[in-house]
Amino acid sequence: MDRPPPSAAYKFGTFTLDAEAGLLFRGGKPALLGQRAVALLRLLLERTASPVSKDALIAAAWPGLAVEDSNLTVQIAALRRVLEQDGGAGWIETLPRRGYRYVGPPALRVDADASETPRTPALPAPEKPSIAVLPFEHSGDTAWFADGMVDDIITGLSRIKWLFVIARNSSFVYRDRMIDVKQVGRDLGVHYVLQGSVRRSDNRVRINAQLAHSTSGAQVWAERYDRTLHDVFALQDEIALSVVGAIEPSLRRAEVERIKRKRPDSLDAYELVLRAQPDVDSGMPDRAASALPLLMRALALDPTYALAHGLAAMAHHNRFLRAGLKEEDRLASMRHARLALEHGRDDALALTFAGFSLGMDAHDRAAAFAAFEAALALSPSTALGFILGSVVHSWAAEAEPAIAWGERALRLSPFDSWAFAAFGSQALGHFLLERPHEAAKAAYQAVQANLGHSINYVILIGPLVVLGRLSEAKTAASRVMELQPTFRISRQFAGVDCAPVLAAKLGAALRAAGLPE
Repeated sequence: MDRPPPSAAYKFGTFTLDAEAGLLFRGGKPALLGQRAVALLRLLLERTASPVSKDALIAAAWPGLAVEDSNLTVQIAALRRVLEQDGGAGWIETLPRRGYRYVGPPALRVDADASETPRTPALPAPEKPSIAVLPFEHSGDTAWFADGMVDDIITGLSRIKWLFVIARNSSFVYRDRMIDVKQVGRDLGVHYVLQGSVRRSDNRVRINAQLAHSTSGAQVWAERYDRTLHDVFALQDEIALSVVGAIEPSLRRAEVERIKRKRPDSLDAYELVLRAQPDVDSGMPDRAASALPLLMRALALDPTYALAHGLAAMAHHNRFLRAGLKEEDRLASMRHARLALEHGRDDALALTFAGFSLGMDAHDRAAAFAAFEAALALSPSTALGFILGSVVHSWAAEAEPAIAWGERALRLSPFDSWAFAAFGSQALGHFLLERPHEAAKAAYQAVQANLGHSINYVILIGPLVVLGRLSEAKTAASRVMELQPTFRISRQFAGVDCAPVLAAKLGAALRAAGLPE
């Protein structure tokens, strides 16, 4: 059988454009660029140094549609912002009244399959039903509402033990892209893809949702919901229930009931938590400090809001370990963790954050894993439960569980924003098992996934020293001190209650790299 022609990729500067996948990579990491901007870039690269008319560009990015020139201007501006990250402010030249021209570094066309673009291979779909819920399109000021609704749909579906659900942080990489459900199915290894849109007018909201089979692209189910905003939480349940009914008509009523979860009475509190979560998820103390006022406002409105307590616990943990090991942060982390447990028995994310703080800050690993297991019983597809559990395993020098939990997390959510922690746990596991090459590979993956997290470089130093790559280890040590000037080996290990065998082995490597005792 003849092979299909290879797909095109373009390499220029530190960027690689994978034309088939519709993705732009910078230094091996996907850039935040929508599909229309990608289509414009592809045409400009194909005609490098030649003028490209506005009509041609609009036809490439909006095929078959009549749009204003202002739409083209907006997409070109977005493209320029991304290219500016590598000094490419002048790579796209404006030709007044004519169009645009690419005048940047030479664009080398290569086969995508042969390029260095780090594309995730197609994942096999699991035997049981599986689904990815993509971010809903939205207009106006409905972004937080749309994202929160999708979060709740994912959480509700994840409670069904027979249903494999891709985690939010992986499905949300498709935001602002023109979606091919077949490609999404191949990328994430799922049978079904749910997508939709949210439109708001005053106090009314219209939600359209469609469920498609990822193999055939055939629409399985579609519905439109017109509601007032005070019905928002009931509406979220209704959508999740309808999706479940489309996937498996014989679902037992008891399983359907598990989709419902407690939510805060105040929509304001809900919105505040949604807005705080990205800063908490960063893992960095400065952003955690920005998140805490939002979380405190949410808790003032709803003192029993479990997820707000869980996120507050994680925010204080970030500050404790990476901003001076102050006792008040450790105590605040533990206090909010216990309140999250008290009020969040049916909230998997709240239990997960609480478990992590108890394990890392209270040094109570039994309580931590009781919380993780409760979270995973509620929501077996909660990738974050496996990620944070792998971290607790790793610092306790439980090498094999650390690796296994990290691998499970990355299968559930291969694009997770917390993936760096899973890679770091695997690196420590391999380091403990005398596998320095595997440890170094995983540690570098952790660094690449989060360049601004100091502990990733701490973990990397261990295998580099064992492998005799002392110059690289010292470079990593310099980065640790740049990101975390207060880092001291003994205090950091005491802060996480590092197991003696790991403290001895990793501590020796850190001292060899020049980190302060």
